[in-house]
Amino acid sequence: MTDHYDALETREPAAREAELFSRLPGVLRQAMAAPAYAERLRGIDPASVTDRAALAALPLLRKSDLPALHKAAPPFGGLVPGPPGSFGRLFTSPGPIFEPETTRADPWRGARALFAAGFRPGDVVLNTFSYHLTPGGFIFDASARALGCAVIPAGPGNTEAQFEMIEAYRPVGYSGTPDFLKILLDAADSAGRDISSIKRALVSGAAFPKSLQDEIKSRGIDAYQAFGTADLGLIAFETSSHDGMVVNEDLIMEIVRPGTGAPVAGGEVGEIVVTSLDPHHPWIRLAIGDLTAALPGSSPCGRSNMRIKGWMGRADQTTKIKGMFVRPEQIAEIGKRHPELGRLRLVVTREGEADVMTLRAECGSPSEGLQGAIAAALRAVAKLGGNVELVGLGSLPNDGKVIADERKPA
Repeated sequence: MTDHYDALETREPAAREAELFSRLPGVLRQAMAAPAYAERLRGIDPASVTDRAALAALPLLRKSDLPALHKAAPPFGGLVPGPPGSFGRLFTSPGPIFEPETTRADPWRGARALFAAGFRPGDVVLNTFSYHLTPGGFIFDASARALGCAVIPAGPGNTEAQFEMIEAYRPVGYSGTPDFLKILLDAADSAGRDISSIKRALVSGAAFPKSLQDEIKSRGIDAYQAFGTADLGLIAFETSSHDGMVVNEDLIMEIVRPGTGAPVAGGEVGEIVVTSLDPHHPWIRLAIGDLTAALPGSSPCGRSNMRIKGWMGRADQTTKIKGMFVRPEQIAEIGKRHPELGRLRLVVTREGEADVMTLRAECGSPSEGLQGAIAAALRAVAKLGGNVELVGLGSLPNDGKVIADERKPA
């Protein structure tokens, strides 16, 4: 039994990078056949986008903007080159955001994640993600079948019927949320039902704290986490090393400072931006709104792709202060005006029944003049007055927060 899905997972990082960026110009040309991408990328020569620096110069597409784009130009906001009838299945997620499933094998790129979690061809898998208008159930269903597994399309709930299916088919694998896996195990114990055939799990869609990880393991199930979205499918996944998540093949991931498209330094927390290389449904610099940080080196499991810490919170930290919205992009603008500064964090508190904002700025050479200039920039950009506190370089937390709302809820 091999430890890796294929040779792509263990190739030299430089070879992977060269192969991805050799394909990117062609994918950009395909994307620009869609009207919205043609407009967004106007004046860009796809042949010139062959490295990360050139990619970082392209505009971000924010997932938070997709509902408005899809409403203005249904169904896909002008971002998909082909018509709806050229896809296999058509889904929707809250927003609404409309998501097509391509007809290629393993359309959501999930087979690798299942393989890394110990699933193998011929396994029977209980899939408890929802089979409805959203793609979750079909993401894991298609991925398991691409790997060569048989799938029980259980969906969530109806534990009595699930017990009958488990006792009849004896699945060795589970895919679903970690919460429902615990519900299933507890209900089986209470009802005296035998679901002991389940030995491994790939979980996603909810927090999987250490306490729950330990409980699931104590009950004989080896569980792994996967991270993905309804737009992109599986983005990263845990492996046998349980040391961060390995980024999926066929994707280019960037981690950028919230409010900007500029990549962060190695190890810093920032927003996940993904470019996919599926010409039928390309995504060019999709900022998904989630935070993470890259881990140094390769995974001990032998997979050589970029590793991330996993989900570390939301990047969209827009906050209403004194009746006005202040956005991460505005704080980033202050950083552009004062490149001598390090990290910036706007802290929002309440004093005397009034909102107070204080911009904490890392600085190597503080001065009253600089403090005053930053305060003026804050007022000009945010249209609100606030305090400025200069702090030492490296003293602000590396957690991706640009705006910290510390007001206590009423």
